[in-house]
Amino acid sequence: MTALSELRVFATHPHPCSYLDDEQATTLFIDPETTIDSTTYSQLAEIGFRRSGPHIYRPHCGSCKACVPARVPVSTFNPSRRQRRIIKRNTDLEVVEIKDIGRQDCYQLYERYINARHQDGDMYPPSYDQYISFLTDDMGITQYYGFMLEQQLIAVAVTDKMDNGLSAIYTFFDPDMEKRSLGVFGVLWQIEQAKQLELEYVYLGYWIKQCRKMSYKTDYRPLQLFLNNRWLTLG
Repeated sequence: MTALSELRVFATHPHPCSYLDDEQATTLFIDPETTIDSTTYSQLAEIGFRRSGPHIYRPHCGSCKACVPARVPVSTFNPSRRQRRIIKRNTDLEVVEIKDIGRQDCYQLYERYINARHQDGDMYPPSYDQYISFLTDDMGITQYYGFMLEQQLIAVAVTDKMDNGLSAIYTFFDPDMEKRSLGVFGVLWQIEQAKQLELEYVYLGYWIKQCRKMSYKTDYRPLQLFLNNRWLTLG
């Protein structure tokens, strides 16, 4: 295990923010040459870091503090009426672990999802190389779960298993099945999976109050937000 005080940290040059118009973003990231184990990764998540592909990072934007780390304490999570309906709506799905996310049915589903839902995002247009770089890692802690409807793959949840919780890295799904609310169901399933594994949290990445695409994270209550270097509970 590498002590946090021994980690080398770098900062990017300011660049246009992906979430807020007219804002400049700066990102701290851990030296990618450093070997990070599960325990160190878990400690970094505790202080607001997140993983994207091979990079473990945290926003560091000077005067802007809009990106707030968010996590769900699974033991006290209380699904809303809408969330309970979504769970019931998807009881016909089978969830299986996927060993190789590089297979074509996974990528084709991702490609359809990005083309339909995220043409304004950094991942558009999708490419196979970008997909592999974004969703795989060399730490050996990432798990891929496929959501199957009558043997057809309709959603994939990419999840990092840490010492104290699961980190919901990304979920993509069939954009034609909007009525199933598969994105919501993917998070709800990971919360239940964390309970089964006796883990404390599901980390949801960054909540940004001014960003509509991030507003869904406050639907999972109670929610904990990392503010002023401590986790506070939003009831």
